[in-house]
Amino acid sequence: MFLTISTTGTAERPATDLGFLLHKHPDNAQAFSTSYGTAHVLYPEASAERCTAALLLEVDAVALVRRGKGKGRGGAPDAALAQYVNDRPYAASSLLAVALSGVFSSAMKGQCTAKPELPARPLPLRIEVPALPARGGADLVRTLFEPLGWTVTVEPVALDAEFPEWGDSRYVRLVLESERLTLAEALRHLYVLLPVLDDAKHYWVASDEVDKLLRAGEGWLADHPEQKLITSRYLSRRWSLTRAAMERLELVRLAEADDSEVGEIDNAVDEETDTEDKPVPLAVQRRDAILAALHTSGAGRVLDLGCGQGQLVQALLKDTRFTEIVGVDVSMRALTIASRRLKLDRMGERQAARVKLIQGSLAYTDPRLKGYDAAVLSEVIEHLDLPRLPALEYAVFGTARPRTVLVTTPNVEYNVRWETLPAGHSRHGDHRFEWTREEFQGWAHAVAERHGYAVEFTPVGPEDPEVGPPTQMATFSMSTATVTTKEEKAA
Repeated sequence: MFLTISTTGTAERPATDLGFLLHKHPDNAQAFSTSYGTAHVLYPEASAERCTAALLLEVDAVALVRRGKGKGRGGAPDAALAQYVNDRPYAASSLLAVALSGVFSSAMKGQCTAKPELPARPLPLRIEVPALPARGGADLVRTLFEPLGWTVTVEPVALDAEFPEWGDSRYVRLVLESERLTLAEALRHLYVLLPVLDDAKHYWVASDEVDKLLRAGEGWLADHPEQKLITSRYLSRRWSLTRAAMERLELVRLAEADDSEVGEIDNAVDEETDTEDKPVPLAVQRRDAILAALHTSGAGRVLDLGCGQGQLVQALLKDTRFTEIVGVDVSMRALTIASRRLKLDRMGERQAARVKLIQGSLAYTDPRLKGYDAAVLSEVIEHLDLPRLPALEYAVFGTARPRTVLVTTPNVEYNVRWETLPAGHSRHGDHRFEWTREEFQGWAHAVAERHGYAVEFTPVGPEDPEVGPPTQMATFSMSTATVTTKEEKAA
């Protein structure tokens, strides 16, 4: 089983920097033990102009059987001979993917101690896999890799070169080329898609595989057009795991749909323009409205649910009336950006004690979210498919039960006032729905009635006499009777 990674360079940026990224010196040939054999790393060429690293995996077929490969997909025993005579030692599969993650773990994480600036730098990359099982053929290979920025060359391997009439095998020779991807991104693509194309794994797929998939797929899988196929195959078509992964990916898309993107019409204002007549961006007006409502409620301990990159958390931190602020998001990438925005690593001890960022899904109940004065869902609900809203409703209003809940969402009626927004289009590509004022108020009243809250509505942004404001906000307040009952139970 064989794979090569090549790059080119110059005297100023030598190609041998690949050795620093892979944490493997080009002058050495190294061997690493794995559960199923030995992985070798060597460099067929290493100069300032061009450098190639090769990963050769020698598979011990007997060890493979002893460690469980004697089970076919679904747990059924393979034919006795097939346990020992198969393509596992020769064709790229989950065995090679596991070797990649083990041998090049630091490179896959984007870590380089010697030259910390290298991991973030896109490289001219060429990756070659001589023998790759492709259940779905060359077209599927292109479908999986091309959306990620790769130029793909796929050559089907004939069943027998001497008998071309027999047709092609299920194997291909794959060459991937790109000049705009980092090495870490490339390795994560391979880690996920090699076993997906093989459509088989050499080990039992358990629930921790969902976490592995989301870690390796961070930044690309949530938006991949073949997300469902990739997820299903990677998880060996186990429906319960696939469903869990798809739900978490949906929330990743929600989290990464930042309301300050240029693509969101209501925030498409040039903040760099310095004019006296410059309008206040709607995102700023929205945060101001949320802060005002939180002040009115008297909240001191606040949850920002779906905090994204931490804009609201940052605004809350500036106000000392908020004694504890918790940002919750499903995306570790978003939380990392939020942490950098807030400068948590340089924050004073007293200030740091007021804020916490935690990973969590809003579609599931979470005991960490109980006991807070207020929760904010700012531009969150419209990123969920409508059938998923009841799960969020129960997690927030039914289980966490803060005394105050603020929900903001676009008012679709106002869309006709955006001259650059085509008729029938949503303000953001990830919005699954946008409600009229009547629809939003109907939903909010029903939620309030089911969970013992009162609800009031506030316009956010300039209110048009015909179509209303661009953003609508609902303030849910726990009724006095409900609060009393809750305190009596606590006592």
